[in-house]
Amino acid sequence: MNLIADLVCLLVCLTSVNCDRVYVHPFNLFSLNKSTCEEMKSLDQEGMKTFVPISIESQTTPAYEDDLKDKDKLEVPSLSGQGRQKLSFVENSVRVLGARFYSVLREAWQGQNILLSPTSLYSSLVSFYLGTSNQTAADLQRLLGFDPPSRNCTSRVDGHKVLSTLRMIENLIKSRDEELTFSKILCLFSAPSIPLSQLFVQDLLPSADALYVRAVDFRNPVEAAKQINAFIEAKSEGQSKCLLTDIDPSTDLLFAVDVHLAVNVKQASRLKEPQEFWVDSDTKVLVPMLSVIGTFKYKIDASGTFSVVEVPISETALLVLVQPINGSDLEHVESELLPQSWAWLQQLSPREIKLTLPELTIEGSSDLQKLLADMELPALLGRGADLSKISDTNLTVGKVINKAFLKLTSDGVDQPEDPAAQKEDLAFLDVTLNKPFLLAVFEEKIRAMLLFGRVTNPLHGV
Repeated sequence: MNLIADLVCLLVCLTSVNCDRVYVHPFNLFSLNKSTCEEMKSLDQEGMKTFVPISIESQTTPAYEDDLKDKDKLEVPSLSGQGRQKLSFVENSVRVLGARFYSVLREAWQGQNILLSPTSLYSSLVSFYLGTSNQTAADLQRLLGFDPPSRNCTSRVDGHKVLSTLRMIENLIKSRDEELTFSKILCLFSAPSIPLSQLFVQDLLPSADALYVRAVDFRNPVEAAKQINAFIEAKSEGQSKCLLTDIDPSTDLLFAVDVHLAVNVKQASRLKEPQEFWVDSDTKVLVPMLSVIGTFKYKIDASGTFSVVEVPISETALLVLVQPINGSDLEHVESELLPQSWAWLQQLSPREIKLTLPELTIEGSSDLQKLLADMELPALLGRGADLSKISDTNLTVGKVINKAFLKLTSDGVDQPEDPAAQKEDLAFLDVTLNKPFLLAVFEEKIRAMLLFGRVTNPLHGV
């Protein structure tokens, strides 16, 4: 009996030791709790507090635009326990939805450069989720990867928690790196005299480095586009130009996000002469190239149709490059990769590599409204959507623009021509990206995907 009692005691002790490792379903990490539900109910009873944005032509800074420089400190989140579990779940959801968006863009932009920010697109959907109610909120929640177990208040996802987690990911990549610059601007443009919820705008403050809310007369689409483009170019200090070319005059609300990532690639040198890049089998262009030598993760896929190399480009960022090999083309590689749900990123092994790749300045712009329509979800943010937490008037949401910009360069040092230095390269695997390829930029610690795209012609970046 004593032996049995001792075994039972040991089992209880082991259970106690591991109690902090009990699995928590990701939904429960983000769901509303009862106290939050009561608080939301109380706010609903009080009624919505609104304001009317000032004109985009005004030269004054409105009181409702808070300065984020003091509020948005670069706090590195916990990467253990539930903190890592939250980051991991959101990161996976971002990748899944990002793959769907890329598939749509791939069909629409055949043979052209593509660049998107899966994190930014996901964040835009979460932002609108904060302003929705009833069936629209449930549909958006499902698209974001959170299937509710029931229909009561606590089965709803707390969008603030999701936005906070996404911001943690962005802060991770820029919190400790002097060689990398990352910025994110969010703009809301409403039609004149349209009231917007104070609470909704306040909830968006932590999601970007800067938030601007202005009124624009969309009835003159050409002039409205000029005003918006000039406004964002000024606020981004010239980094973002020509955000949009056309606007639906019936628009009441236009949403725009601009993500800018520039990296001075560590230990990279610029080749003295431009190198050949084959746009297709018959067309080549001369492009500036970078060269970097080191121990990088690498693999050739089991199918033998593509290779993958992972290169640290800063203290916080990883660049993953995928190129067709053995006569395969990029279209074939894309058709193989996308259904794999990013499994091709696994099982890379360290190799000594001499990598040559184009010096890049590339950008891409996508309209979330069009992406949803192409995914057969046109009503999600369409005219029938319940956006009652954004405004107490019926809104027509126009474009939801997400623009991404990537610049990869070196410190300007040209590659040496010393013959002795060239001999050292003989032991390295030579990987040269001189034809269309895929790229992805990840945060280094949790491998969150910030950018994904393809390069078919490095000279057609901007």
